[in-house]
Amino acid sequence: MSNENEEQMEGSSSDDESMDEEGSNDEGTGPKTYLPGQPLQEDEHLICDQSAYVMLHQAQTGAPCLSFDIITDNLGNDRHEFPMTAYLVAGTQASSAHLNNVLVVKMSNLHPTSKGEDDDEESDEDAEDDEEEDEEKKPQMTFSFIKHQGCVNRIRATNLKNSVIAASWSELGNVDIWNITQQLQAVDEPTLLERYNLDIVNNPIKPLYSFSGHQQEGFGIDWCPTEQGVLATGDCRRDIHIWKPNEGGTWTVDQRPLVGHTSSIEDIQWSPNERNVLATCSVDRTIRIWDTRAAPHKACMLVAENAHEKDINVISWNGKEPFIASGGDDGFLHIWDLRQFPTSTPVGTFKHHTAPITSVEWHWTEPSVLASAGEDNQVALWDLAVERDDEEVVDEELKNLPPQLLFIHQGQTDIKELHWHKQIPGVILTTANNGFNIFKTISV
Repeated sequence: MSNENEEQMEGSSSDDESMDEEGSNDEGTGPKTYLPGQPLQEDEHLICDQSAYVMLHQAQTGAPCLSFDIITDNLGNDRHEFPMTAYLVAGTQASSAHLNNVLVVKMSNLHPTSKGEDDDEESDEDAEDDEEEDEEKKPQMTFSFIKHQGCVNRIRATNLKNSVIAASWSELGNVDIWNITQQLQAVDEPTLLERYNLDIVNNPIKPLYSFSGHQQEGFGIDWCPTEQGVLATGDCRRDIHIWKPNEGGTWTVDQRPLVGHTSSIEDIQWSPNERNVLATCSVDRTIRIWDTRAAPHKACMLVAENAHEKDINVISWNGKEPFIASGGDDGFLHIWDLRQFPTSTPVGTFKHHTAPITSVEWHWTEPSVLASAGEDNQVALWDLAVERDDEEVVDEELKNLPPQLLFIHQGQTDIKELHWHKQIPGVILTTANNGFNIFKTISV
């Protein structure tokens, strides 16, 4: 991890490679549509189609952060004004276990994407003015860090009373709870950040609470959205534990795991509107719905067996409709109607990704829109309300795409997580081995 706490982010530029589905050739025929997986000729190269983005920026943090969460801030909801600001918490996966950190990040001065409408007859004076304007529009990234024992498998944030807290899953098998309120204040104020960096040298930050009762490391973790401070964690041994907050910044963790799965818990999602109800997915290829009010060995209410052909990696619970989306190692994206649960037949199936799906998330306010990411280095945006109209499809190759596929974003390697920003409509953040992207497309 770099010791610098303020870094330049990068805005999009016309020579960015494969940032969406536009390609270019050098034969004078102009740009043409590129679909992932197509071979490129020697004289062809991928370029970013600036006109497809409202905003597009990239950022690096040194050691890759393969899990992150967006922090709900005090800047207001339904924000559309530029420049934009976003806060997130992330966890590193450094090669040496003792070099890992929890990062609290502020991305600011995020301006709209340049459309590349340059005037060929621009004067030297205009060029100088543009350079000054470009300097003013450079996006900024500021971060504060907390030393973390082991790689961060997954991290999730929530607001609890007057604090912002984060829960991190360590590769060493522990789950830690952190109060990151101080770190958020530091990234907002340079003098506070300087003082913070001096203080933590002699007074390292300690977690509010740690739980080492899991028998193995894990990835499943989620804060309950309907009951503050309630947490669920699942490990690679198949155990799920429910946490409940106490006064004074501690938690009571039920030592009796929920019984049902026969293999590793890969993801956990609390119901967005039903307290005590959560969903899980597993390497055992099942999706299970639980009621935590019941005894642990009776808590599994519903189970969809053989929901995917291979391991199920991720699930997402729709906030407006009774649907769950799931993505697996088989590359399939399935949509499940909870009114028909349990069933082995999804109400929607989409096969576009050519490698395991690593992240899926429904849009917060548009119940038919979701995003998925995979090891094929693609982020796909979907609108399930769209129906095929072959008369409007001119390109024969495009007819092979699912009509619900709105947009393909590329340019990152080994994408691990994506999240929609709840307070900035249409904005998505993604993380991968080569850093973060934050973008908004013209499609959503």
